[in-house]
Amino acid sequence: MRHGGKILSDQLAILGVRRVFSVPGESFLAALDGLYDSGIENIVCRQEGGAAMMAEAYGKLTGQPGVAFVTRGPGATNASAGIHIAHQDSTPMVMFVGQIARDQRDREAFQEVDYRAMFGGLAKWVAEVDQTERLPEYISRAFALATSGRPGPVVLALPEDMLSALADVPDTAGPLVALAPALASVAEDALDWIAQAKRPLVIIGGPHWSQGAAQDLATFAEIQNLPVALGFRRQDYLHNRHPNYAGDLNVGVNPRLAQRVRDADRLLVIGSRLGDIETQGYTLVDPAAPAQKILHVHADADELGRVYHPDLCVTADAVSFTRALSLLPARASDWADWTKSARADYDTWKTPIESPGAVKQELIIAWLSDNLPDDAILTNGAGNYAAWLHRYFVYKSFRTQLAPTSGSMGYGFPAAISASLEHPDRTVVCLAGDGCFQMTLNEMSTAIQHGAKPITLVMNNGRYGTIRMHQEKHYPGRVSGTQLSSPDFAALARAYGGHGETVTKSADFAEAFARAKASNLPAVIELTIDPDALSTGSTLSGLKRP
Repeated sequence: MRHGGKILSDQLAILGVRRVFSVPGESFLAALDGLYDSGIENIVCRQEGGAAMMAEAYGKLTGQPGVAFVTRGPGATNASAGIHIAHQDSTPMVMFVGQIARDQRDREAFQEVDYRAMFGGLAKWVAEVDQTERLPEYISRAFALATSGRPGPVVLALPEDMLSALADVPDTAGPLVALAPALASVAEDALDWIAQAKRPLVIIGGPHWSQGAAQDLATFAEIQNLPVALGFRRQDYLHNRHPNYAGDLNVGVNPRLAQRVRDADRLLVIGSRLGDIETQGYTLVDPAAPAQKILHVHADADELGRVYHPDLCVTADAVSFTRALSLLPARASDWADWTKSARADYDTWKTPIESPGAVKQELIIAWLSDNLPDDAILTNGAGNYAAWLHRYFVYKSFRTQLAPTSGSMGYGFPAAISASLEHPDRTVVCLAGDGCFQMTLNEMSTAIQHGAKPITLVMNNGRYGTIRMHQEKHYPGRVSGTQLSSPDFAALARAYGGHGETVTKSADFAEAFARAKASNLPAVIELTIDPDALSTGSTLSGLKRP
């Protein structure tokens, strides 16, 4: 006989879970007891949103479901931001939520929430486990659903009396083992289709990617001499020095790449949903009457035809399909100049343009790109600063970018902690704005407690930069709600027990970074950014202060 918390932890161990992220609550004490001698590391966080974001980042890094434990009511509502990120990023994740005792339901008892209603539109599946003996069944199904088709988050609510009850029940088997589908003939057909193009473009994104897939994509692109554009915040899916890399389809897209999408006659879309960011609000490819022919490959059949009606579609994961493509011989084509010009457009785009101020973000990002190890992991949340990172950093290997396609502020720092714990031997750098960092900087004590040592660069311009940029565009000179007051971030880092310093000139950054790295502690480098240095998407422009 085992109590529910022990049954749960044993099942997690069988499924290969090595680490979970949590904020403790009295609603799942039995689960905490089960974790006590399970061999599973419990990363104790300071707020449930941070715990959920760390779990989501773990899912991105490993391809296995990230696991979070949060308490009922306020804990679950705090964690919802991480569930939304996992949903939009197609990241496998399982979140366990404490719940009131079963005999108290429907009385609006203390912290009672209907989780099926709350998370119904955010998660792939939401369930409440009523019987202790069925825990292995529910947990096994949760992990299978989190990774199947289009991956995403699953939420399981755990009534506290169910968790503490005893049951004699066998564990279920380990993770599902799936055989890769035979896609050779389908890949041949896809190549026959793309060979009819005069201006082809391959667009890559979405879930199901790996180091092997990145190499297969590089091989396929080189053999067929096709230009490849990567989806929003999927810049590490193909090393950016590859001669066929054409850039990424992000919020501040290269105007020449945007025009190339419009001018393409055939799009081979693999893994990506071809969403509003990649298509600039569905303007580059019109869902009602696309000017381009589309061959869409996605692991979830429900995504095919959901927005666009492709000329051809394939239900397959991106890894398997790209592998099949990489094994095919070269086809005769006449698009060499088209591909060469796509790469030239990218090279021009990443050439730094000077911004205002003594600390120039384009120089900082260029220094990072030139000096960080190829396997360094960069994380970020959302903010104006991210435009410089996406434009000027050259990603050299797979899974070196962790960033939310949902545009969630505050993500970068928890993600960096998770990355540093998973890869303690690699350099992990978080980029954040002063507004972005303040949303989750309390997790600095989590980093100290568990030995994570990311280096965080805080681009401090004293404002919510992205919102201010749009505000100046639509309501010039009428500043409302976008000014920020911030602490001394360097001093705050030192107060937590980390390393902290402030940089006011670009020339001082390299030495400051070296000291931060040598400290072997969680480090914060605050960079004083001129408030006029705002990105307008395709250009960098000074916007006047009031």
